[in-house]
Amino acid sequence: MLSNKIQIDKKKAILLAYVSILSSLGLFIFFLSNQGQSNTVKKLFDSSNLVSNKAIQNRISLGDRILVTADNSPDKQAAAKAFASRDYAKAADLFNSSLQINRNDPEAWIYMNNSTAAVRGDTIIIAAIAPVGSNLNVAKEILRGVAQAQHEINQKGGIGGKLVQVKIANDENSPEIAKQIAKELVRNKKIIAVIGHNSSDASLAAAPIYQEGELVAISPTSVARELSGIGNYIFRTTPSTRNIAETLAQYTVKSAHKTKIAICADSQDKASLSFKEEFMWSAIAAGGQITATACDFSGADFNATAIPSQAISDGAEAVLLAPSVNKINQAIDIIQAGQNRLPVLGSHTMYTYETLQQGKNKANGSIFAVPATNRDRAFIENTKRFWGGEGSWRTATSYDATEVAIAGLKLGAERANLQKTLSNPGFSFKGATGLIRFLPSGDRQGSAVLVKIQPGKNSGTGYDFVALHK
Repeated sequence: MLSNKIQIDKKKAILLAYVSILSSLGLFIFFLSNQGQSNTVKKLFDSSNLVSNKAIQNRISLGDRILVTADNSPDKQAAAKAFASRDYAKAADLFNSSLQINRNDPEAWIYMNNSTAAVRGDTIIIAAIAPVGSNLNVAKEILRGVAQAQHEINQKGGIGGKLVQVKIANDENSPEIAKQIAKELVRNKKIIAVIGHNSSDASLAAAPIYQEGELVAISPTSVARELSGIGNYIFRTTPSTRNIAETLAQYTVKSAHKTKIAICADSQDKASLSFKEEFMWSAIAAGGQITATACDFSGADFNATAIPSQAISDGAEAVLLAPSVNKINQAIDIIQAGQNRLPVLGSHTMYTYETLQQGKNKANGSIFAVPATNRDRAFIENTKRFWGGEGSWRTATSYDATEVAIAGLKLGAERANLQKTLSNPGFSFKGATGLIRFLPSGDRQGSAVLVKIQPGKNSGTGYDFVALHK
């Protein structure tokens, strides 16, 4: 009996100790929660957060991982491993070796400069965001502008003796991914400025995060009117959609005398809808009309083959294609289906290599509005030397966004100082696309130009974008 009592007492003691431990743990968690540390506790027990953070980290690289795998090479892979091991001198040599094989790889240019800067030690870091995983050609156009500006400033000794490093991030033009990347960049206090995002939807999603985190973001390509005045840390080196759409609408109605126009836009994309509405009101004000043709790139009933015939049946004399970046191929399908029966107009989004390569003779004569392309002669010559051609408007505006950040950082390499410099009404900078000044809204004072597709040898497709002389 005594033995049984002792065993029962032992079990009770163990049970009481277990309960005590659980109670203490509960009080510990409660204490941390009351101290504003509930997120920390949650992260300790939520493995999904760790997975999510890891996924975002895999989208960001200073040189330790390759994002543009289409341009991979043994030397480039070895360079990334060397960079990750902090053997920066070896990484610089290997990235340079990779460039001897493919001089047109902007990622390798950026990582080579990052490696060289790391050897020196004291650096200034900016981030560049591009849609590597959704539109590789557009991503490369953006990164070429950034890479060229980085290389040129580092060849001149950097900013106050500090060489510039560029951290590349791949947001795939996804608003959700853009927000996660923005949070990561804001947390990293070493990053002084951001060049990006590409799509307006991504920029709109990330802008509040940059604003709250007081990190300057300069978009080289986002045109949606909703970005105007969204925050005093948000800028762009491209004109707003109003300027671009008005230029095309005025030409279409008053110069080309096409007064009945069908419009194809993307109901799920803010920049596309902005362009459609600005073009529509400007065309109507000039005396034009918009046909009732139903054409939504995101519509469940979208049928590229049927749209040209439908537009002609509705009395259209021209069709405007204003797709989102992710719907460019659908717009090209309309061009191909049109068989040159209907003049084609396009927003700045249509200015892509794919339009030339896939559209070819069926796109011949198409007219697009793009941000001003009256690029500086020295910039054009350097661009030819770097990339073998003059580059696109995205390359020029990305170069200017990087150059503007560099100019501002020369007056104070801190986040707050950069914002004050760019917001100063007296700030101006002569870039590749002309004089850059920012309005209080963060918009660039600027205009647009028109380009026409015609036979040429520069792009390698047999067709080029050529400035239209009205």
